[in-house]
Amino acid sequence: MRTPSIYSQDDPLSEALKPPESETESERRARLEQEAEAKRVSEQIDEELRLEREDMKKKKGDVKLLLLGQAESGKSTLQRQFQLMYKPHTLEQERASWRTVIYFNVVRSIKHILSTLESWDDYIDDSDMAFDSPTSKYMGASRSGTSSPVLMPLPPEDNSAHSRSASPFQGTAPATASRSTIASLRRRLSPLISADTALADRLSGGITVSGSGKGGVFVRSGWQARTIENALGRRRVRNSSEYGVKKAEEIQDALVQDVSHMLDASKDDIRELWAHPTVKGLIAKRRLKLDEWSEFFLRHITRVAASDYIPSTDDILHARIQTMGVAEHVFDVNIHGKSVSWHLFDVGGARGQRHTWVPYFDDANAIIFVAPVSAFDQYLEEDPRTNRIDDSLQLFTQICSSPLLKNAHLVLFLNKTDLLRTKLDNGLKVKKYITSFGERNNDYETVVQYFRAHFLQVHRRNNENRRVLYTHFTSVVDTKATQRIIGNVRDSIFRGYLQSAALV
Repeated sequence: MRTPSIYSQDDPLSEALKPPESETESERRARLEQEAEAKRVSEQIDEELRLEREDMKKKKGDVKLLLLGQAESGKSTLQRQFQLMYKPHTLEQERASWRTVIYFNVVRSIKHILSTLESWDDYIDDSDMAFDSPTSKYMGASRSGTSSPVLMPLPPEDNSAHSRSASPFQGTAPATASRSTIASLRRRLSPLISADTALADRLSGGITVSGSGKGGVFVRSGWQARTIENALGRRRVRNSSEYGVKKAEEIQDALVQDVSHMLDASKDDIRELWAHPTVKGLIAKRRLKLDEWSEFFLRHITRVAASDYIPSTDDILHARIQTMGVAEHVFDVNIHGKSVSWHLFDVGGARGQRHTWVPYFDDANAIIFVAPVSAFDQYLEEDPRTNRIDDSLQLFTQICSSPLLKNAHLVLFLNKTDLLRTKLDNGLKVKKYITSFGERNNDYETVVQYFRAHFLQVHRRNNENRRVLYTHFTSVVDTKATQRIIGNVRDSIFRGYLQSAALV
């Protein structure tokens, strides 16, 4: 037999692939169908590879923006402002899912108030003022033994039971009346409080995280769609747009409906608890510390507890849910007639999650670092001996000095200025918590410029590339002001982006 050459028609592979002469008609049809399916799959893979190459080519012109900062600094609220500005329809699609978050915020706040009242035996009097100020002069060493780079914070005040056990007014008529009223409110509100765990599980998917802090619940990217799926009995949501604000009342989540009915029935009790003199006294004497979202929703409890309640945009901006990991959000930003895709990455800010940031540093175009200047009297949940301002400065030092971020455009948001002003107006003294503040005037302008100077100092000490630091005083729950600032930030980032691309 002649050996076939490469030029021969007698290709051994073709010979091997030829159908057998005994092939029946049904076998032939099955073979042809298999060959057609194999061709379709091959062509689909080729098309996906082509699209992936095009996507990679396109992404070379995209902007990658990181939102960095400690937990509860306002990063996720800032992300929602970007969403409201550049992709508002997606916020509408998520609106129904925020009802669960807001109910959780309300229930958790009431639970915290009642727990604090119980630790104070449901009563506080003027004699407790003696224990209002911190006394231990801890000078800034963290739990690991490292020292504060700039500030010298004081520790949280001692709220231990023995410090207040000798009140001379115990057993008096006002105390008895206060305890009786609060005990009655606690009893009537207990069914609502019992929903706390179920709401937390609904949001987190039953996943618990060690050391999660006050909120106690972390959510991953995409939690909004999963919450709606749970409400629909875990049926797959194929078109999330149908579950926008117009459909919110049609999503019958049994848990949320139950909580809604309990809130509606309990709104008068919640108002009475919130207005109770003992609660107001504990807040005034800083024995009961509530976050801004707690106070916001308790002030608006009549509206939130209404049976037909649908979260407003302002409600969504104030709602608090803790982020786990890194969530990517993509926006098409049009500037000077050019549309550019911005990839915004919102990160979890707790200490235990900061290691997840590093993989996103390498090709970042810009960073917005969010530092809450109102937190001068607060301490880390993860380390109650570390002042939150001090932690922000240490974290900002790491960001400024990172070789991976040396070419990134840098923006600093000194956030929660509205809360800072309120605290100062209420007489809170910065020097009680940050000893280096000394005898400076305790007014807003002096305090905010003092904090700004420390962040600028960190930047100057870690600025080998001589990059500019753009600083803004912000309250990211203020939509009008924040979107104006976002516009300014957009322009400055885009100029830097063009320069780095050698287009200007």
